[in-house]
Amino acid sequence: MNKVKFNRSAVDVGNILAMEHVNVTVPDQPLATLFYVNLLGFTRDPYMDFGPTNVWINVGRQQFHLPTAEAQVLRGHIGIVVPDLKSLLVRLQKMGRRLKDTQFTFTERKYHVDIICPWGNHLRCFPPGKFGKAQLGIPYVEFQVPADSTPGIGRFYEQVMGCRTHINKGKNQCEVLIGQEQFIRFKETRKPEPSYDGHHIAVYVSNFSGPHRYLKDNNLITEESDQNQYRFQTIVDPNNGKALFDIEHEVRSLHHPMYERHLVNRNAEQGFFNYQGGRDAFTPQKMV
Repeated sequence: MNKVKFNRSAVDVGNILAMEHVNVTVPDQPLATLFYVNLLGFTRDPYMDFGPTNVWINVGRQQFHLPTAEAQVLRGHIGIVVPDLKSLLVRLQKMGRRLKDTQFTFTERKYHVDIICPWGNHLRCFPPGKFGKAQLGIPYVEFQVPADSTPGIGRFYEQVMGCRTHINKGKNQCEVLIGQEQFIRFKETRKPEPSYDGHHIAVYVSNFSGPHRYLKDNNLITEESDQNQYRFQTIVDPNNGKALFDIEHEVRSLHHPMYERHLVNRNAEQGFFNYQGGRDAFTPQKMV
């Protein structure tokens, strides 16, 4: 008998199995394509074509959805893993001047790069190795929430959504664990909270009806989309029903037709003058 003791609970998985996309509206599709595809090195979804009204941007196994409308700004930041931070910085420096009349900025930090998109969204880019096996993807989203709200937010995700959470009282934050290597972080701030403008996230859950039952009983469902999808917006404390934070969740069952859809990702290092045959697609490299 092996006498090594294993922490079996460390690999338990809660009810939310995946966070699939972040949706923020943008007023200018060509500018959005320049930023997300040319500068960041991500891939426009080649199969889902909405014309000039929307674009889906593939980032590993996750996406940005960018419908055309007045700009929405997420209250916090989006964590992203990119294959090569140095190559990202080269593109930002080389092509960033084309965004000089926007809110675009970037700052190189010791372990990551902070980027502000043309409309004010904050992206934080990391190299591979920080978030498990991911070499390209969106491992987390961080939301800034009102002071003293994270205990109730944690209770909501544990009791209503069936998730595992980590509460860090010292940092006044709550992390909702998702699937293998994703999470949503809620971090308290005493700064005035910007009004909610409608941006949303999409998640897949294994127990689809349980959360729906609570949400419906408490008048929190905002859309009954179809058999495999519904939406809600307000996070409440299940102890007292107090509204804590607004962020629309597009909740999907595992029977949703897009669950585990294969996403095409290109190799952002390919170019006309340095082209190498057979290397068009992004291929994860062996981690050292």
